[in-house]
Amino acid sequence: MSEDRRGYLYGLLAYVMWGFFPIYFKTLRPASPLEILAHRVIWSVVFVALLLTAMRNWRFLTRLLRSPRLLGGISVAAVLIAVNWGTYIYGVNSSRVVETALGYFITPLVLVLLGVTVQRERLRRWQWAAVAVGAVAVAVLTIDYGRLPWIALLLAASFGTYSLVKKRLSLPPAEGLFVESSVLAIPALIFVAWLATTGDTKFGNVSALHTTLMVLSGVATAVPLLLFAASANRISMTSIGILQYVAPILQLACGLLIYHEPMPPARLAGFGLVWLALVIFTADALRQGRRNRTATGATAATVEPVTALPPR
Repeated sequence: MSEDRRGYLYGLLAYVMWGFFPIYFKTLRPASPLEILAHRVIWSVVFVALLLTAMRNWRFLTRLLRSPRLLGGISVAAVLIAVNWGTYIYGVNSSRVVETALGYFITPLVLVLLGVTVQRERLRRWQWAAVAVGAVAVAVLTIDYGRLPWIALLLAASFGTYSLVKKRLSLPPAEGLFVESSVLAIPALIFVAWLATTGDTKFGNVSALHTTLMVLSGVATAVPLLLFAASANRISMTSIGILQYVAPILQLACGLLIYHEPMPPARLAGFGLVWLALVIFTADALRQGRRNRTATGATAATVEPVTALPPR
């Protein structure tokens, strides 16, 4: 199998796993969202620590401990991903799977807005059109819900900001996940211990299957992230951008087909506007990618090589 095909396979596997997360996290009830989040953090640390030990890759900690700026950035990333995970678990277990899917549909548009407001990037005309259509979609969905779709907006904002922070930190996935989870592990352990002392913990008190699934939440967190990293190293970011829609499509299907959440006409119209915005956004990205490749090829063709290597 070629590296390109391998990259697509890894990316598809990662997004399919994320797409079926609603089923996984619903099986962790009757544990509360905070208890699930705490165990997800704790077991992520354990799993990634074992992985790094097997890889004999602990040297990154030396560089990390010598950089207060890096430590501060990782702490911010840890808080953001905790907000994202906690909001997602709450949304799934409060029967709002459709709204969580909406959050990941609008995340690309949030990333565009962050590019403008934080990175001082200039948007192309069609990117502005996509953002405008997305804003209308949020307005329509607000009217339909009778409130702001805060779960979707919080998911998109937290993950978008987390992505921006991670881009600036440039830590590899396994190392980054270990440090972020470690930052959250102490409050998570304190919370789990408090639940145990009050008798409110569900971990170990529901069934053997429930306990096993709680422990495996760390594996379920780390594996798709590692697959995603392996994919991103092999295929273009444009291809990754298209693959990313697999997860919210599957999450939406779970909400509608498995959990039978409502989709009234106004809500469907709002989702339709979101999808229109994403079509505009993706088509513009593909067109710009072709232009960039053409320009690069033309530039390379006009440059005369200094030496020419003989054929091998």
